Amino acid sequence: MSDGSTAPDGDQDDVDRPERDPGSPKKKRPFWQELPILIGIALVLTFLIHTFIARVFVIPSESMEQTLHGCPGCYGDRILVDKLTYRFTEPQAGDVIVFERPGTWNRSEFRANRSDNEVVRWLQGIGAQFGLAAPDEDDVVKRIIAIGGQTVRCCDERNRVLVDGKPLDEPYIHWDPGTSNQQEEFSPVAVPEGLLFVMGDNRNNSGDSRTQGNGGLNGLVPVDNVIGKARAIILPPSRWRGVGDHNPQALSAPAWQAGIPAGVGVAAAWPTLWLGRRVRSLVRRGTGERC
Repeated sequence: MSDGSTAPDGDQDDVDRPERDPGSPKKKRPFWQELPILIGIALVLTFLIHTFIARVFVIPSESMEQTLHGCPGCYGDRILVDKLTYRFTEPQAGDVIVFERPGTWNRSEFRANRSDNEVVRWLQGIGAQFGLAAPDEDDVVKRIIAIGGQTVRCCDERNRVLVDGKPLDEPYIHWDPGTSNQQEEFSPVAVPEGLLFVMGDNRNNSGDSRTQGNGGLNGLVPVDNVIGKARAIILPPSRWRGVGDHNPQALSAPAWQAGIPAGVGVAAAWPTLWLGRRVRSLVRRGTGERC
């Protein structure tokens, strides 16, 4: 039986408010709050990865066929470029590298299809950082043939390039159908320290250290211009594989090394896959909440 008394307002509020079980899980944020946070985190992570660890690069020309596809009319390979390796080691012969075009090189190998509109051109430049557009004309991909302190020339009686007088083992060389399978000769080039002599795998269809800047020292690439090392082809799916770094100056590398590039490519792809799945899950949940 009630004694007719009433609880104070504050006490009545406590009675009406259900107590929260300390062991119960916290209520999840609604979709519209969580999605912008996730997108912001993804953008920050993407920026950090592309700046310091790796980036995706589109092969714009056929100078590295068949190792890397960039043939006219085909879907150019998207490759994962490792930007971290050369912070701890020096570029070596056989490495496939992406580098900034030296000032002594011309731009005759390809032309980036950029809009005349400033805003569109800026967006195309951003897209190139993610492999969604052709790269800048100043980004080039080639294979290192000789490093500082070595002398390179072509050719011996079997039409092989020689470094320090020894012929190279180059199973990756590609000859376009209907063209000569003889390499053009060039005089010996002594590579100074801090510079690289690079060539394309499509040997007779590549503007590289042999001809850029009229050859000689002008055709060499400063180590400081190197952006990173090509590790794996990540698109299209039919060409998923490691790029490899067969050393033409040595016998064959240990077999276990062949799996490293592919492993790095797969590991680097996981954050992107996780974020994509998370976004899809949030979208589905948000759609369900609105229905």
